[in-house]
Amino acid sequence: MADSLVIEVTVGPEAPERCNQAFTVAAAACAAGVPVDLWLSGEAAWFALPGRAAALDLAESAPLPELLGLIVEAGTVSVCTQSAARRSFGPDDVLPGVVVAGAATYVERLLRPGTQALVY
Repeated sequence: MADSLVIEVTVGPEAPERCNQAFTVAAAACAAGVPVDLWLSGEAAWFALPGRAAALDLAESAPLPELLGLIVEAGTVSVCTQSAARRSFGPDDVLPGVVVAGAATYVERLLRPGTQALVY
């Protein structure tokens, strides 16, 4: 059994169910007391910006801003440095509690003993 989760989301509104599932799993793990590192890369990087999570509306799902808020409060949310740069934003632009971090940090977190990685 995993002691912690690293969940990477690579999709955005173009794949709403997969995207929402990643946030739902991360929020559920946080609520259960599991340490969670949520990584936003690719199109998911946009959700690190204020107001962007509200753009994903999926029937029968918890609102993405609520899920993201819970994860920021109980876990760690990082946006990929390169994904942010390709979209012309940086650390000063992201939501409070979200950090911009690179591949070295991602790998460091993946290599912690007892960590399970999930990629959506």
